[in-house]
Amino acid sequence: MTQHTDILVAGAGAAGLTSAIALAQAGFSVTVAGQLDTRRTGRTVALFEASLRLYRALGLWPDLEPIAQPLRRIRLVDDTGNLFRLPPVELEAAEIGLPAFGANIENAALVEALAQIARTTPRISLVEGQITGYEHLPLCVAALMADGTRLEGSLLVGADGRNSLVRQFSGVVTRQWSYPQVAVTAILHDEKPHRATSTEFHTRAGPCTLVPMGKRDGKHRSSLVWLMSPEDAERRMALDDVALAAEIEQQVHGIHGRIGMEGPRGAFPMAGLTCEKLIGERTALVADAGHYYPPIGAQGLNLGLRDVAQLVQSLEDHSHGDAGDAHALSHYDKRRKGDVFTRSLAVDLMNRSLLLHHLPVDFMRSAGLAAMACIGPLRRALMEEGVAPAGRLPRLMREPLPAEA
Repeated sequence: MTQHTDILVAGAGAAGLTSAIALAQAGFSVTVAGQLDTRRTGRTVALFEASLRLYRALGLWPDLEPIAQPLRRIRLVDDTGNLFRLPPVELEAAEIGLPAFGANIENAALVEALAQIARTTPRISLVEGQITGYEHLPLCVAALMADGTRLEGSLLVGADGRNSLVRQFSGVVTRQWSYPQVAVTAILHDEKPHRATSTEFHTRAGPCTLVPMGKRDGKHRSSLVWLMSPEDAERRMALDDVALAAEIEQQVHGIHGRIGMEGPRGAFPMAGLTCEKLIGERTALVADAGHYYPPIGAQGLNLGLRDVAQLVQSLEDHSHGDAGDAHALSHYDKRRKGDVFTRSLAVDLMNRSLLLHHLPVDFMRSAGLAAMACIGPLRRALMEEGVAPAGRLPRLMREPLPAEA
């Protein structure tokens, strides 16, 4: 059986489902294919201002807001023990005129909600299953499913994650690297309230971050992203819940009081990747298929959603009836290069600065935090750049959030 559509989206995660919904609302017929990953692994996503604008513009936020926790403050703690250690730096969303920097949502819950929306959105066909390969045809790209189904689209959008088969098929040149770190993720219930504050401890092994989540059964909750050596990750993943909770409490200096584990944990090796181009012949890459790096500053999915918003705009403005038009894809690639490069470089430098035990590096990192704490215009500029980069946002992300009632 063969199905033809304007756009074929490979990958049924948050980026792929958001791509399908946004492209369908732009008037294209869309097939989104892949395996829904709704496993509970303790992973959450912090969606910042620009990403919330996208979901509001698409009319999706009323469905997502009930499962989201606002992030009103970010607290940065130097826990490296270096000679230039500073007091914690606190960033307030109100200082840049926002009710919150964004909102934190459990990854599995986000995928479930977006999948339900996709199933009821006109012009979208959701095909759940494994894609085994692709082939170029004269005016389209075909995807071959494990069950024998053949899907064809004028444009193939790769939103199929770090091990992207679309990226391999497109033939783009990549640069990949790895870090001596593993991220351990978990959802915690806490004795003390988090007060909508995300706290990031900078340690010699990498950041250890507690991100607030909404209450459940009357309990305060937060999500953990803790970067550590592979050896420490293996040891800690083998601990029982009580022992692991005790180590987490010690690492975060008991700021949330006694904690407990909620549900399964996850462990993810840290690596980075960038592509020379985000496009190939009738193909475009978005989110982790085109770039990824460690979860520092919660930039990953936010960067990917800016890909999605720009792809929609480039196709609307330049495709001229052919979703795979080379000029439209070239426009998308050019508009995304700068943002992807600067974010990847900044996260890489920040992560490596924690891993390098050198006084000059410690001094420069501490000086940067001190400048952020003491210089108001610089602090506000960095906050705005982190949550909604000025001057280069696609149309779907330009409208400001309304003030909370």
